[in-house]
Amino acid sequence: MGSGGYCFCEKGQAGKENDVPDCRSEIELFVNRLDSVESVLPYEYTAFDFCSEQSEKRPSENLGQVLFGERIEPSPYKFEFKKKEECKHVCTKTYTKGSAEDKIKLDFLKKGMLLNYQHHWIVDNMPVTWCYDVEDQQKFCNPGFPIGCYVTEAGRPKDACVVNSDFNEKDTFYIFNHVEITIYYHMVENEAAGARLVAAKMEPKSYKHTNADKPDCTGAPMDLSSKFSGDLKIPYTYSVQFKEDKTIRWASRWDYILESMPHTNIQWFSIMNSLVIVLFLSGMVAMIMLRTLHKDIARYNQMDSVEDAQEEFGWKLVHGDVFRPPRKGMLLSVFLGSGTQIFIMTFVTLFFACLGFLSPANRGALMTCAVVLWVLLGTPAGYVAARFYKSFGGEKWKTNVLLTAFLCPGIVFADFFLMNLILWGEGSSAAMPFGTLVAILALWFCISVPLTFIGAYFGFKKSGIEHPVRTNQIPRQIPEQSFYTKPFPGIVMGGILPFGCIFIQLFFILNSIWSHQMYYMFGFLFLVFIILLITCSEATILLCYFHLCAEDYHWQWRSFLTSGFTAVYFLVYAIHYFFSKLQITGLASTILYFGYTMIMALIFFLFTGTIGFFACFWFVTKIYSVVKVD
Repeated sequence: MGSGGYCFCEKGQAGKENDVPDCRSEIELFVNRLDSVESVLPYEYTAFDFCSEQSEKRPSENLGQVLFGERIEPSPYKFEFKKKEECKHVCTKTYTKGSAEDKIKLDFLKKGMLLNYQHHWIVDNMPVTWCYDVEDQQKFCNPGFPIGCYVTEAGRPKDACVVNSDFNEKDTFYIFNHVEITIYYHMVENEAAGARLVAAKMEPKSYKHTNADKPDCTGAPMDLSSKFSGDLKIPYTYSVQFKEDKTIRWASRWDYILESMPHTNIQWFSIMNSLVIVLFLSGMVAMIMLRTLHKDIARYNQMDSVEDAQEEFGWKLVHGDVFRPPRKGMLLSVFLGSGTQIFIMTFVTLFFACLGFLSPANRGALMTCAVVLWVLLGTPAGYVAARFYKSFGGEKWKTNVLLTAFLCPGIVFADFFLMNLILWGEGSSAAMPFGTLVAILALWFCISVPLTFIGAYFGFKKSGIEHPVRTNQIPRQIPEQSFYTKPFPGIVMGGILPFGCIFIQLFFILNSIWSHQMYYMFGFLFLVFIILLITCSEATILLCYFHLCAEDYHWQWRSFLTSGFTAVYFLVYAIHYFFSKLQITGLASTILYFGYTMIMALIFFLFTGTIGFFACFWFVTKIYSVVKVD
């Protein structure tokens, strides 16, 4: 699928000898996978028994589209520019009584209507939207429309059945077998280039067509009773009209989809909210840094100059132990390597998305960019893991490199593979083809792993990180800690503030993943990313200072876990979101939701933990480098 944006003109106008040499008269409609808010399993268009185009080959998909389970195919719906069609017959699907195959097809269609599966159609790379009125005279545009709907045995219309009072038979399915499409265009000025398409809207209808072979698009809706068992014919039809609209510029043709989403106000509110938290934290940190630390340092350095120095106290006491290697230094260094890889990948992807390179019009670009970046960033991962492992006094460099290259990516891949097996078993379009799995493994083993080795080679060649103070031979006794300075309460408190800054944004991200809404607010996301970075750093530094003052020098793992604990809150929120916002049914869908959520939580844990560790490492190095030590 290219980025769309062809020029169109009426039939007979195109051609070298005419005014518009490079324009097309035929408009193709492509169909994407069908998905549902009530099920995580998307299905290809051809999985359902709709009119399909068998002969044409599918447009090629990029890696991001394959990973997200997008399956774009040609459809039998073809229009000629500016040619109005009324009730054009596409095909008729016949289901005969007694045929097992037909019964399976019809049951699958009913299941799709029951779970509110939605079509996603594309014209000139734009989603065809269904706009309908909601309360307060607002219009809501949905980039998809349902297959049909169901009226329950109690006579309650479900989902789209509420739009039409004729859908009133109890325990009956109504299929949307007719679509009225309106394509908006504007003429290109100053160049002989025909017209550009700027919007495509549609309205689904249901008609029982009295004559299936010569439909007239009138009469009662097409109903399928649950009890019905005779022969059945479902004719599919469409109407299309063209309207000129000079107000929409081609560059902003996606805006009509976004306007109906009233998220922006909430976003600004949440960002202001987050900024208040950041300012409050920054104030606290600044006060500690400038006032308390300044006093501490002045007092310590003054005491050194006085002959009869009193007993040392506070964080200076632990200067001989503060850079003592942590327990399980191997694992910490591996986590830091993977975290650095994820951090740089996220930063660069969001930066490009902010500049508009990864717009929703460029399908799958965001995911492709993230995967390619992750593969290419093996070198910094290997380098960081090696540097820290060496400075922790580690000797097993081969194990370190192998763990950096395989541990975290391996967990993610194993989880992903298991989810894929479930999708294969369910026959879903989101299941990745075997070839793509092999391609991802090849990227990992042939590019990412060698790059990690190169990074580690340079990391081990360099001398260990220089610390400003020497480490004593004998570890110091840590005094009895109060409740607040014990490790666990500190870690639990540390994750609350960063999570508070991101949870509204998290709602929109989860909506875009599970409720199939368009995500386009990358500017907001980048702002929130920066706020998260600052909050994680400041919260960790604050708690790190309190622990050092309480003469507890085990800061390495604690700083990683303090901000990494944000991922636990993320997990709790994802569970809450599952039960309160989604109507997901079925065991496979539930397993998939939690399987993918675990991958996201692990990545988020490594990402936030690494930020916390580096902030604390910088802070500790800084304060001990300005104190005179005997």
